[in-house]
Amino acid sequence: MAEEQEPDAAVIEPVPEAELSPELLVARYLEDNDLEKVREFATGLHYADLADLFERLSKDERIRLAGVIRDNFDPEVLSELDDAVRDDVVSALSVKQVASALTELDTDDALLVLEEMDAEQQQRFLKHVPEEDRTLIEEGLSYPEDSAGRLMQREVVTVPGHWNVGQCIDFVRRKADADEDERDLPEIFYDIFVVDARRHPVGAVSLSKLLSTRRPVPISDVMDPEMHQIAVNTDQEDVAFLFRQRDLVSAPVVDANGRLVGAITIDDVVDVIHEEHEEDIMRMGGVIEDDLYRAALTTTRARFSWLVVNLLTAILASMVIGLFDATIEQAVALAVLMPIVASMGGNAGTQTLTVTVRALATKELTVSNASRVITKEVIVGSLNGVLFAVLTGLITWLWFQNSTLGGVIAAAMVINMVVAGLAGTTIPIMLERFGVDPAIASSVFLTTVTDVVGFFAFLGLAALVLL
Repeated sequence: MAEEQEPDAAVIEPVPEAELSPELLVARYLEDNDLEKVREFATGLHYADLADLFERLSKDERIRLAGVIRDNFDPEVLSELDDAVRDDVVSALSVKQVASALTELDTDDALLVLEEMDAEQQQRFLKHVPEEDRTLIEEGLSYPEDSAGRLMQREVVTVPGHWNVGQCIDFVRRKADADEDERDLPEIFYDIFVVDARRHPVGAVSLSKLLSTRRPVPISDVMDPEMHQIAVNTDQEDVAFLFRQRDLVSAPVVDANGRLVGAITIDDVVDVIHEEHEEDIMRMGGVIEDDLYRAALTTTRARFSWLVVNLLTAILASMVIGLFDATIEQAVALAVLMPIVASMGGNAGTQTLTVTVRALATKELTVSNASRVITKEVIVGSLNGVLFAVLTGLITWLWFQNSTLGGVIAAAMVINMVVAGLAGTTIPIMLERFGVDPAIASSVFLTTVTDVVGFFAFLGLAALVLL
């Protein structure tokens, strides 16, 4: 009898390249050592898409990719990268390549690349940057972190007040046609600024206004003297607030003597808004920025301190429960029901806390209207407390056939919901008053308050009424 032939093993066909995401496609090219395809694909991407690609690759893959395209590297990529990813990419480039990238970037983007480095690293790159650019960058680094001085671009278009529109247009065009070494126009600008002999800004003219006005018209006739000047040390959150409130697209930045030193444009402010929003969300969760790209040990250390605080608050809540251990032993239903009171209070408080922190960040909540907001949230907490007290009380009565127990949990629910509304507004307001970022610490204090009050109210009332 002829031996049966075993069927051929199934051949797994590789996924077609057209169906692969960019990061999987580049990873395949790197694995196959097909560097020409890597170079062709990566250099054909927009710099923002290339930055996304770097962030989705593993550390080894992104370092290798940066090494492959280093001779055709777009400097704009560096300004789009997460800080941790940027460090990996920079490590694959030569010192002169990084210095060349810093020279090509606007000063605000160059500062973004440098500001997370230590002083020794900064100087290692800056000594290869042309003196004029290096002076501007070093002056920018001297300003406080997260200030308008760090955010602004130093390249601005300025004209004297005695020029006419035609002279201004010709000036901008000459600058645009100049050799690269002499062209000091910003890559993106929306206004030109009229300055006096001491370089004090006296007006601004939008490009749309400039181009729609006849050439002989004096620039002083079309400029807007009511500019929103920003002091160089202004916090970037305040800058973002001003842009949002006034619908600005650009604004001049002045030093302590009122001299024009730079300008902030809306594209930079959009980045600030995103950064501040992300920072608040991360801090409320007790995690650090760039957490996704940090090493496991770094992330562990960063989260440990926050978890220790949470452990201490949990112990405090447990100590409150321990005060009523005899009560719980005599009425086991209390152990079943008490998490409900604390949980509802915590959720209600979180709703109020979220609204309050946002209102503080957008400056909608101030000293003048704080009492009104607090009163409103207490009323909301009271109304929700009564509604959920009735609902929870009825459920408890039907569940355990004990109307008194239903009344106890109903009363505790009202107490904790009212306290949650009060704490959700007052805690972030008090923290901001003491100079602590409400987005960082509010949730810990709120959880502690609602847990302690919830357990104490429920178990305390049960000890008085049931036993």
